[in-house]
Amino acid sequence: MPSAAAAHVTLLSKCTIFPSEKSSLPHLKLSVSDLPMLSVHYIQKGCLFTRPPFPIPQLISLLKLSLSQTLTRFPPLAGRFVTDLNDYVYITCNDDGVDFVHATATHIFIRDIIGSIDVPDHVKEFFPLDRTVSYRGHFIPLLAVQVTELADGVFIGCAVNHSVTDGTSFWNFFNTFAEVSRGVKRIVRQPDFTRNSVLISNSVLKLPADGPKVTFAGDAPLRERIFSFSRESIQRLKAKTNNQKLKFDGEINIVKLMEKQNNDHLKIKTESAEISSFQSLCALLWRAVTRARKFPASKMTTFRMAVNCRHRLQPKLNPLYFGNAIQSIPTYVSAGDVLSHDLHWCAEQLNKNVKAHDDVMVRKFVEDWEKDPRCFPLGNFDGAMLTMGSSPRFPMYENDFGWGRPIAVRSGRANKFDGKISAFPGRKGGGSVDLEVILSPETMEGLESDTEFMEYVTGF
Repeated sequence: MPSAAAAHVTLLSKCTIFPSEKSSLPHLKLSVSDLPMLSVHYIQKGCLFTRPPFPIPQLISLLKLSLSQTLTRFPPLAGRFVTDLNDYVYITCNDDGVDFVHATATHIFIRDIIGSIDVPDHVKEFFPLDRTVSYRGHFIPLLAVQVTELADGVFIGCAVNHSVTDGTSFWNFFNTFAEVSRGVKRIVRQPDFTRNSVLISNSVLKLPADGPKVTFAGDAPLRERIFSFSRESIQRLKAKTNNQKLKFDGEINIVKLMEKQNNDHLKIKTESAEISSFQSLCALLWRAVTRARKFPASKMTTFRMAVNCRHRLQPKLNPLYFGNAIQSIPTYVSAGDVLSHDLHWCAEQLNKNVKAHDDVMVRKFVEDWEKDPRCFPLGNFDGAMLTMGSSPRFPMYENDFGWGRPIAVRSGRANKFDGKISAFPGRKGGGSVDLEVILSPETMEGLESDTEFMEYVTGF
């Protein structure tokens, strides 16, 4: 929490929540996707809700009870890290518990959170374990939950150790927490804790005695803004991106349907593999940020995308495999090429790299890491990087704790630097997307004045 003089949020209470039943899980060894995250911050994500139709003390009691019951389904989250004599790192499911924080900020209204162009600083105070490095999970809880009472709403924020979960595992936990809270009796999305894939390695990650440090500056001036893209806007962008490879057919051969404002339908038939909506959006952002950064044509730019490996491995991992099963795919293109080619060409570079990331490539990434075990170098080291995280496919709005779905999803201060982007589903669903964009103030100003980019933005 920030100093009392600067705080927008007041801490009312803090306690430890234990699982409702003892765990029988053995130690879980950290994988080659888990270990590199020891140098990054805990994931901080949460949801903004309207005020519940019952007293806040009742809400706090409900959430404490349901969190205890949820931890029984997710024993690793109530555990701690242990490093054995051979320097292998494990999660010991020892039921040591998690932090639960009750805070208040009743001078802050929902409109203060979602009504401004930039994400206000006080949102960062809705999360516990601020800027805590994941290695600290040897000594402190792997999960903390903070419930912040607002003037007309409630924010439920979580901080989860990034060496324990990726986004898929995090949102499975959060969704389950919500289901248990609203009284769902039959929880079907049981996490898979097996550790028998190629991701489990005998290689050792050597760490400093006091643990690794984050690899990016935490005090650089930044702006953070949510850009929203409606379903219709994204359909229009996708059509433009694929335009080079489209044939229009006004008759009956319909391969793709694109809505127009006048509700007519345009029939589209592709000659080659279609670029996805999300890759189109990434390419749009890549071009706009590259323009805003005003690089010389020879400057090499990097666009990193985190990809889920669960379905890429053969045999496939369980979709609910618990842990990290992600790899970061970089695409390198000079600033001159990004800006001299069209949207389709830029999106195609991303598309080719994502498609190529099959079982063979996942295993190659594992082998390369085993040759040189190291923590993940998160940051923007040459000023020309964009790093896309999270996913618009995550079920962030499927979280009803008993009085309705979230109004908004927000994140804390964790792992933010110039060029860090996170993709969220739009609240309206149906293919709408929100991008949480972190940029230097001058680059953000350039992005906001970029006509190609802003043409598709439909809100904030």
